[in-house]
Amino acid sequence: MLKTIKRYGCKVCVPLGTLAIVALVPRLVKAGPPAAPPSPANADSAKPNVLVVVMDDVGYSDIGAYGGEIKTPNIDSLARDGLRYLRFDTNAVCSATRASLLTARNDDTVKMEGLAAGPGPVPGAQPLARGGAPFGAPARGARGGARGALGARGRGGAVTAQPGFRDPKDQSPRSGWMPLNAETVAQALKMDGYTTWALGKWHLAPQFEDGSPGHNADFPLQRGFDYFYGYRDGWTDQYRPILYEDNHSIPIPNYPYGDLLAWDLANHAISQMKTHEAKDPKQPFFMYLAFTQAHTPYQVPQSYIQQYDGVYDKGWDAIRAARFQREKVLGVIPQNAVLSPRNPGDPAWDTLTPTQKKVYAQFMQTYAGYLQYGDQQLGRVLGYLHGTGLDKNTLIVLLSDNGPASESKGGGFYNPYGASTSVAEMESHLNELGGPETEPLYQRAWAMAGATPFRRYKLWPYLGGVRDDMIVSWPGHVQDPGSTRDQYTHVIDIAPTILAAAGTHFAPTIAGVKQIPVAGKSFLDSFESPKAPPSRTIQYFLLWGNRAITDGNWRAVAMHKPGTPFTQDRWQLFNLTTDPTEVTDLAPTDPEKLAQMKALWQSQAKLVGALPLEEAGGRSRGYADAFPPTGPYNY
Repeated sequence: MLKTIKRYGCKVCVPLGTLAIVALVPRLVKAGPPAAPPSPANADSAKPNVLVVVMDDVGYSDIGAYGGEIKTPNIDSLARDGLRYLRFDTNAVCSATRASLLTARNDDTVKMEGLAAGPGPVPGAQPLARGGAPFGAPARGARGGARGALGARGRGGAVTAQPGFRDPKDQSPRSGWMPLNAETVAQALKMDGYTTWALGKWHLAPQFEDGSPGHNADFPLQRGFDYFYGYRDGWTDQYRPILYEDNHSIPIPNYPYGDLLAWDLANHAISQMKTHEAKDPKQPFFMYLAFTQAHTPYQVPQSYIQQYDGVYDKGWDAIRAARFQREKVLGVIPQNAVLSPRNPGDPAWDTLTPTQKKVYAQFMQTYAGYLQYGDQQLGRVLGYLHGTGLDKNTLIVLLSDNGPASESKGGGFYNPYGASTSVAEMESHLNELGGPETEPLYQRAWAMAGATPFRRYKLWPYLGGVRDDMIVSWPGHVQDPGSTRDQYTHVIDIAPTILAAAGTHFAPTIAGVKQIPVAGKSFLDSFESPKAPPSRTIQYFLLWGNRAITDGNWRAVAMHKPGTPFTQDRWQLFNLTTDPTEVTDLAPTDPEKLAQMKALWQSQAKLVGALPLEEAGGRSRGYADAFPPTGPYNY
């Protein structure tokens, strides 16, 4: 039975059995405004500050703490003082992962399987009656006007579009905008007395929303954040970013020489903390800091690129082998793991021409310098926390949103997507790589190295697409700093863990509106015990027709050949205990187990609202080398 009570001015339905808990923990649910918590610098009982750092397109083996040769000392320091999770999975693409991260629901449940919706206005649809404001409150700082594209190429991924509206008839799990009754972790924390900030990449708002009143339902301020400074879409230029502050676009910033967007985001992060400490130091904060690193475009000063001179001349195969050995030494992969074979469609380094080797090595140098630059800017934020003593009661969760970028086999030079710059032209302008005249994306085979030891990469259903780094640091609450955890966790579990640490929870009902049930579960117990049971053992996956299901140490994967019935998809079966890198397909020898896994996927897909299955259209081109015109499939 449910009883309606007030939770900071909003009616909330809770089970009657929880009222005894509420009486014992008065900050969890109570009437009226929240009592100010004690200063986090001097009271162990205070609610923690929370910092969530989202890396972008960073591969499992890219950072030093997980076996990479790239210099990431600040990220590594979090691993040294906290925990590295070794079986953490995401949704293989940015918007889907970020939606699950913030809502604790599966991506299909919140209609974000894939990417946020594009720019096309929806004919006949109407603006939201409540104006897109949070819980019916007026929107902050709203003023109209979407910025137009820059230059001939529309740099930075900007899209010029007339403001449009959601189609209320569109209930597809792939609509690309989140339901309004999916409370976010920011909304839950805000209702519990936190101040909340979002900085950096958002990519959860359709491109037909420009921030103006009635066209901002999916902007951060309408999703529980008090302040937003960042970019709406999936990527932007680092030198000339297209940015929003709160609900309105702002002029393109002019950065000092050598400084880029990540520097700007770190400045704003520090500024928010400084202002907050001066105004109300006893109020806890939640900061969602989504740096651009290491999503294309790889733009960074030459001084960072030059630090990797000669490092990548040996090629992706040698880098991959070296990372694999370091992973074994660090203990971030099982000792029985074998390095998965080179992916079909990714050439051996030794087959390339000398010009290709020269050019492609420079791409990876640029990527490495770009990631190092992002780590340096994160270090400034961490330095401020440490210098003020805020770090003593700040829970930090750092993760990557998906596997390394797989979108370009030959690499993008002047434009990351859809461009066809010849290798000869790249070589003649190689000194411009990373500068303001280029927007690079490396060759897909470098993503194969980034995903070491797993097969494939971003967008794919294999572990190379979904298995990512996650580091948790919380002084005084991690009993064995610097160690690892092998409990299975998923991105939907992060928000419930944060809320459990803060002593609060998602609300089943807000202002009389029933919320979509939460799928995530807290893994807070694992902070203290490496033997704590996992938060889950079953997790489904679906992206653009390709499927996977995890059940304990078993995993099944199905690639979908475009234009064929989904019932004809060929499934593979892997035992991750004996085969942690998905090398040996057991489907031919264990059809009974495979049938169980397929049935489990079907039941889970129905549960989360992923059915019916749909063709991916043009996005299927990215999987073409899995289905050659002749011969067997090349999974």
